[in-house]
Amino acid sequence: MEFEESATAAARILDSITKLGPEDAGRVVIAGSHGGSYAAYCAARGQVRAVVLNDAGIGWQQAGIAGLADLERWGIAAAAADYRSCRIGDGADMARHGLVSHANALAAALGCRPGMPVAQAARLLENAAPPQVRPEPRKESRAVLRAAADGTPWVVGVDSVSLLGPEDGGLVAVTASHGEALATLGTDGVGAAPRLVTFNDAGIGKDGAGTGRLPLLQRRGIAALTVSAGSARIGDARSCYEEGVISCANPLALELGCRPGAPLKTVIDALLAAHDIH
Repeated sequence: MEFEESATAAARILDSITKLGPEDAGRVVIAGSHGGSYAAYCAARGQVRAVVLNDAGIGWQQAGIAGLADLERWGIAAAAADYRSCRIGDGADMARHGLVSHANALAAALGCRPGMPVAQAARLLENAAPPQVRPEPRKESRAVLRAAADGTPWVVGVDSVSLLGPEDGGLVAVTASHGEALATLGTDGVGAAPRLVTFNDAGIGKDGAGTGRLPLLQRRGIAALTVSAGSARIGDARSCYEEGVISCANPLALELGCRPGAPLKTVIDALLAAHDIH
């Protein structure tokens, strides 16, 4: 959507960087996605002029802002908004209320600095040079994390929830996306009916954003939880699976034994063992 306030009239406002279209090439983008490596790749692939993302609580190994350095290598000025100042997954809220927490060197050279309103940073970023290179194509960020002896998948990992599809119905789906529903989507954004689906809580942040999908999935009859951003790298499904510690769970996930404070992998192992899945 386009944000109508004059402060960011030239910027493209999106709830997710995965929603970029060809028409967004060369534009300044404010996106409600986390600032991790996968989101950075999506921005660079879309040939944006500059981008502001959400710092997602920064988190384990600073994964919530890791994409800023990637974007700098690709010649793209980028900044991150403080997760406490604006809701992740809500580009309009970032544009209205967000405050910059971090900027890469290209953005800093244009005057972007911590504490600056995102709207002001977006105006400065209009002076960024357009990118001259494209990132090398990445393979689909999807992997089978656990499978039966015959190769049938039981646990899949996706770096973005956008990679889930109908084929993932009935499986355990470990996503590295944040746990907030996109503001303008009107749904939980899970294009499947997994037995259990997990997210990263992105520090939870303003208005409890970072866990907003959990009640929506409860209403669909799907168990869902988040792992703490401080325990696992947002944007990295394998890290969330192997290192993640549960922070929040909806009632259906609690019924499966998914307790806050428990390691996600341990809980999944117990769930599979209870169903005699090896």
